[in-house]
Amino acid sequence: MPLVDLPPLSLDRSAGRPLAVQLADALRAATADGTLRAGDRLPSTRALAATLGVSRTVTAAAYDQLLAEGWAQGRRGSGTYVVGAPAAPPARVRPAAAPDPRPERPLVDLTPGTPCVAALDRAAWRRAWRAAADPAPDVVPDEVGLAAFRRVVVEHLLRHRGLPAAPSDVLATGGSTAAIGEVARTLPPGARVAVEEPGYQRAAAALRDAGLDVVAVPVDAAGLVVDALPAGLAAVYCTPAHQYPTGSRLSAARRVALVERARAEGFLVLEDDYDGELRYDVAPLPLLAALGPDVVVHLGTASKVLTPTLGVGWLVGPPAVREAVLAVRARGGVRPARAGQRVFAAFGAHGDLARHLRRLRRELAARRHAVAAAMRSAGLVVEGDAAGAHVVIPLPDAAAERHAVAAAAERGVRLDGLARHHAGAPARAGIVLGYAGTSGTDLERALPLVTEVLTRTSGTLVR
Repeated sequence: MPLVDLPPLSLDRSAGRPLAVQLADALRAATADGTLRAGDRLPSTRALAATLGVSRTVTAAAYDQLLAEGWAQGRRGSGTYVVGAPAAPPARVRPAAAPDPRPERPLVDLTPGTPCVAALDRAAWRRAWRAAADPAPDVVPDEVGLAAFRRVVVEHLLRHRGLPAAPSDVLATGGSTAAIGEVARTLPPGARVAVEEPGYQRAAAALRDAGLDVVAVPVDAAGLVVDALPAGLAAVYCTPAHQYPTGSRLSAARRVALVERARAEGFLVLEDDYDGELRYDVAPLPLLAALGPDVVVHLGTASKVLTPTLGVGWLVGPPAVREAVLAVRARGGVRPARAGQRVFAAFGAHGDLARHLRRLRRELAARRHAVAAAMRSAGLVVEGDAAGAHVVIPLPDAAAERHAVAAAAERGVRLDGLARHHAGAPARAGIVLGYAGTSGTDLERALPLVTEVLTRTSGTLVR
């Protein structure tokens, strides 16, 4: 086949990119747009170098790159040939966006689930990261978790959650939702698992993704309605210390009843203690895992008390559960990352974690008081324990909830409704008002606006 006539190729010696890279790009582009076709024979590196006025090293390097990528093919004693390129995708025509007559403004985010990073001592945070970088890089993977991390978790659980445990009882996780998915994959496919309704929908999704049959069970002012649990369960997922999203706590009587049923019927209790460290009226409530260590899998996370940046949590459970989770990890080759474990361990090693929790409780207690005072001064009902980082403001119906969310957004405040926390038809309506994720200044600025919106929306639901 005769040599192909190359399209004009221009190389810019003043550009910051090497000449060989420029030449390879130009030839690749000519192949992609059809200027060069499959089967065309390219000039020799020597001839092309003479044509372009560059050294043969440049053209040889460009051809080597195209050969490695598969855009060209070398044939012994014959030369270098173009290989067919895939057709370019059709051009996507995007409709012009309609102009927004409203001025752009950042939203104050008052949705739940975000940590109060404003309370974090940045000097301690930087110190933990520097300490985490001191150990040598890992050579082998770790399915259990760093010993230093598990020691800090044990101290944290005993001091702040009243749960005695040994480091050997702890597995590092990627956070609560990741741990739920891991435990779910240890259960038989199709097994029934009960979840709270309304509840944490990501947990329910993780259970469904593992092929489990998820059954919604109602909650009330005393937490999960244990008497409503159906028979034949493999597990129950719940948030007993601070029910998400209603903010209630599981009563002592129901705690005992849940553990007794788990033992009698042979199911596990997955206790998600996502923010159990954060109580402002009494000491943090005892864990279900302390009451029934043989049937309860305790799940904790650093994302609400510190930041999701670390991507780290912990699991404390019966030996059989821990062994099953490790088997799941071994089969899938998925293991919790060590970087977040190292930072958390360094943060907790010299008391910075304990100091942070004290500071965080003070900050969030003050914010909760401000939120509750603002709402109640307008005659609005405030539901939820003096704990965590959100409260619930009941509304008459779903339409009122949607109106409140939309009206607040129009005025620059993002709110969250109860509707999205239901798997089925919402049983109740209201606003889940978070107060941790924004700055104290923005919260103070937004409260009068939110109070006005909810007062107008709530109608007769005031007292």
